[in-house]
Amino acid sequence: MTRTRTAMLAALTLVAGASGTALAAQTASAGTAAAACTVDYEVQNDWGSGFTAAVTVTNNGAATSGWSLGWTYAGSQKVTGSWNAKVSQSGAAVTAANESHNGTLSTGGSASFGFQATYSGSNAIPATFTLNGVTCNADGGTDPTDPTDPTDPTDPTGPSARVDNPYDGAQVYVNPEWSANAAAEAGGDRIADEPTGVWLDRTAAIEGVNGGMGLRDHLDAALEQKGSGELVVQLVIYNLPGRDCSALASNGELGPTEIDRYKTEYIDPIKEILGDSKYASLRIVTTVEIDSLPNLVTNTGSRPTAVPECDTMKANGNYVKGVGYALAQLGDVPNVYNYIDAGHHGWIGWDDNFGASADIIREAASAEGATVADVHGFITNTANYSALKEEHFGIDDSVNGTSVRQSKWVDWNRYVDEQSFAQAFRNELVSKGFESSIGMLIDTSRNGWGGTARPAGPGPQTSVDAYVDGGRYDRRIHLGNWCNQSGAGLGERPQASPAAGIDAYVWMKPPGESDGASELIDNDEGKGFDRMCDPTYGGNPRNGNNPSGSLPDAPVSGHWFSAQFQELMKNAYPPLS
Repeated sequence: MTRTRTAMLAALTLVAGASGTALAAQTASAGTAAAACTVDYEVQNDWGSGFTAAVTVTNNGAATSGWSLGWTYAGSQKVTGSWNAKVSQSGAAVTAANESHNGTLSTGGSASFGFQATYSGSNAIPATFTLNGVTCNADGGTDPTDPTDPTDPTDPTGPSARVDNPYDGAQVYVNPEWSANAAAEAGGDRIADEPTGVWLDRTAAIEGVNGGMGLRDHLDAALEQKGSGELVVQLVIYNLPGRDCSALASNGELGPTEIDRYKTEYIDPIKEILGDSKYASLRIVTTVEIDSLPNLVTNTGSRPTAVPECDTMKANGNYVKGVGYALAQLGDVPNVYNYIDAGHHGWIGWDDNFGASADIIREAASAEGATVADVHGFITNTANYSALKEEHFGIDDSVNGTSVRQSKWVDWNRYVDEQSFAQAFRNELVSKGFESSIGMLIDTSRNGWGGTARPAGPGPQTSVDAYVDGGRYDRRIHLGNWCNQSGAGLGERPQASPAAGIDAYVWMKPPGESDGASELIDNDEGKGFDRMCDPTYGGNPRNGNNPSGSLPDAPVSGHWFSAQFQELMKNAYPPLS
């Protein structure tokens, strides 16, 4: 169980001066005046050599626009990281100062923060705190060193540290909003209870858009679904400045230079909510910035696939900075598991993209205070259609002496399906300095490619193209096609530990939510019209100048697309019963 101590600041009244901080204290005798403020210090996790703690300070006195909480440890505790406060330490003395977003404490207002620390020997809870330099005494709570104390940290029912694979032994959160949309479709009740990702694709999504569920609403619902077991909540962090520089359909609300807004208006509020001790029992998986970093490799410079918007993002560094900041801040929350988006095999599987993409991801994981320790794994094929496993041909096959790599479909790629790519890219990332414990997620929400068009065996060996095209499950016209693909189907159902190096198959993209509008539709979400979502479009260098293969009459990205949902169910593989 957790350990707590409540410190009653009975002798403290905050008096705000010009600086907004407390300048004086007023003494009050016990029993004649209410406590001016309260400090709750709670040890959430304790694993014998380290711990995490949540602290809440409540102001019952005059409002203040800045606060600093101090305490002194009696043992060897050393703070190693913090969230929602700037925590520093000199010897045994610790000081926690407010961040810019939580400095104001109105009368009755509270601020919460957390931190992680190491220790050896005992881990006694501080008996005394100071708020803005004024001392308060603890309220005589339980003795944390007493072996008979019911809140002793060795109690086996206490929350644990991060696990190797958060999906193992856990249920996964079913988004009630997506579930309702799915269940409202004919036949949709067959999959309405599947877990899907919650997309935080703009700042407004944190509080909830147009009366919909916000982040706290989802986390509260997750606690209800959790019961007494373990539960994973899947969040998509997706709001970089200049977002998705190569695909207009998924552009965002922030301009290319608005990195500060990304930090203070988007990531910081998310971190504050995730760091609330109320949600400490959840396993929170964050998939960080879909379709961002590989753009800096494949769509910049002198390449025929380059676009000016991606050159801009490479030059200003805000993709790297934004991903680094998200990893560093969210990685501070002890029950958050960060998975960076790593494209898919039809994007970075080629020799000149593979290692370079791993390099740029490694750079981002070292930016803005992030380290590889903030990265739990990677996700591939997010919102994409690459087949999980191609079973009728392999990369080492040849036809009449011609390698499969030379076929028009494979086009010299090293990988023919998503699972082989994800496993190989995991090894590449480890070679670049990521921890060997990292695991991969594969989004299988739309890569089933079942139905009547699914090949039952290899293609004819009359030519390498006939062999590959006749046997491939992925029926797209070209691997570069990504928008609302005709003929796609639901893939493998979400499951944990399905293959070596793979933490889970997930449905991070909720089936039935559009990739982009098939024609120009005005919207207030910053999302443009991309011709790759137009079924009449003849293509560009990024899809080999082929038709887009997109469905007609599609709405703006993220909006419900009934026709697509029905097609995904019809072409599901494994089939729906």
